[in-house]
Amino acid sequence: MTVVLTYQDNRVPASTLRKVVSAAAIGNFVEWFDFAVYGFLATVIASQFFPSSDVSLGLLKTFGVFAVAFGMRPLGGVFFGILGDKLGRKSILSLTILLMAGATTFIGLLPSHAAIGVMAPVLLTVLRCVQGFSAGGEYAGSVAYVMEHAPRDQRGWYGSFVPVSTFTAFASAALLVFVLESSLTAEAMSGWGWRVPFLVAAPLGLIGLYLRWRLEETPAFQAMSSEKKSEGHSKLADTLRDQGSSILRLGAFISLTALSFYTFTTYFATYLQVVGNLTRPQALLVSTVALLFAAACCPAAGAFTDRVGRRKTVAAIGGWVVLTVLPAFWLATSGSLPLAILGVLLLAVGALASGVVTAALLSETFPTRTRYTASALTYNVSYTIFGGTAPLMATWLIGTTGNNLAPAFYLMAIAVLALIGGLALPETYRISLMQDDGRRDGDTSLRIATRNSAA
Repeated sequence: MTVVLTYQDNRVPASTLRKVVSAAAIGNFVEWFDFAVYGFLATVIASQFFPSSDVSLGLLKTFGVFAVAFGMRPLGGVFFGILGDKLGRKSILSLTILLMAGATTFIGLLPSHAAIGVMAPVLLTVLRCVQGFSAGGEYAGSVAYVMEHAPRDQRGWYGSFVPVSTFTAFASAALLVFVLESSLTAEAMSGWGWRVPFLVAAPLGLIGLYLRWRLEETPAFQAMSSEKKSEGHSKLADTLRDQGSSILRLGAFISLTALSFYTFTTYFATYLQVVGNLTRPQALLVSTVALLFAAACCPAAGAFTDRVGRRKTVAAIGGWVVLTVLPAFWLATSGSLPLAILGVLLLAVGALASGVVTAALLSETFPTRTRYTASALTYNVSYTIFGGTAPLMATWLIGTTGNNLAPAFYLMAIAVLALIGGLALPETYRISLMQDDGRRDGDTSLRIATRNSAA
């Protein structure tokens, strides 16, 4: 007998839902493994592409390229979002993973500054921009794909496996770099060892492409396509007009998701070395432990937000970050490995919880016909402003103020902004994703009626 799960107004087999979650998560893993490697190899990349007698200057240039790549993410989000709302989620997600894997593989093959001079950092920047353009269409599309299949009362839980794959990808990247750092000499690591994680992208990308290409389109998109052929997907101008207020409010909350995520996953390994005086292998070990902890806790956060709702989850996250970020940074500067782990775990809780509720809000805030475009635009603009600049801002704040805790105060300020934006959003955790295509920005009556009927 086939087991089925009720999905909005359709019924989706449990076996299909498992395949959907697996394909979205594994493909997302491939995307973010490729993206994470750059952050964990920042100090090595600085020496290979931005040689300088000033270590801080080299790091600033390396993180500058990291930030520039994020400038391509909103463009990628709009481009792939419009195509995804017009052509469907499946084919676009297959394209994004192909682009990411290709760009990452070419980074692993790039000659260094010593070999070709200024062309080395130029080519690195171009390939990083391709990565950013591809990533712009990845996360929001993966989330929409899962959410449009999931039962309405378990979207937080099922959607949490997309952040699980993200944190696992960062953990795997950190672990691989840790193994390389521990087993190779400094000369071998700078000569060829740093290239290995980038070259792993080629086979991983092919696996992810295969898994995604075998899946069907989502029920919500199929329903929209059959019922609204004459109207189709929304144009970008219509999306900005109709969903503008929701984009701003959700974007304010995602600013915290972006900043906490990249502070935790990318910058903190460098912070532990430069400020906490840990060795590079020790810093990578701390990051790996914290990332695996975050991945393991995401489903619990998803179940929590399904039980209490999105607004209460937003309030809890904001309060947690404001209260724990200073102790987290202080513990990280102690020079003690156990205390550093404790400090990073405090940061991890806020990062993982905000990531899980963001995954749900991205799909619940916008109607099907504009969901991919609006969610990708919101997500990527916030990540560009606050995520892509996180390592750069943290490095600059410490250098300018001379205070090693300056990044913590910055994170606290953004947490307050996130609370204002997140709590301005209506409660959406029980709405139907197939009955809200008439919804427009600021129109909460349909949301409330649908939620009450679901209860």
